[in-house]
Amino acid sequence: MGNREIFDQVSDMEKQIGELYEQLGDLKGRLSDLLEENHRLAVENHNLRNHLDHTEAVAEKSSQKDSAKGSLPGEGYDNLARLYEEGFHICNLEFGSPRRNEDCIFCLDFFDKTK
Repeated sequence: MGNREIFDQVSDMEKQIGELYEQLGDLKGRLSDLLEENHRLAVENHNLRNHLDHTEAVAEKSSQKDSAKGSLPGEGYDNLARLYEEGFHICNLEFGSPRRNEDCIFCLDFFDKTK
């Protein structure tokens, strides 16, 4: 093997090493982006879990207050009663359809269940 061939091989290897170095730099940049995103998602996940825990605690306190008060009809009950008085069904069979000036036993049964 001549000196020229050895020089060409060394030049080719140098070129390949340069290309590998560029690829390594690209991979390093992508890895850095992934690590940053992973950290950001971990922080967001932590914050969401804290928010969920706080929301569940508030809901639990609220349900304890509601059970302590007893089951008083709320705004939804009032809205349904108003709809019934305006002449509409509130039962699950014909909800929202107009009543024909007669009482519906299913709608009235709903009122009995809520008392």
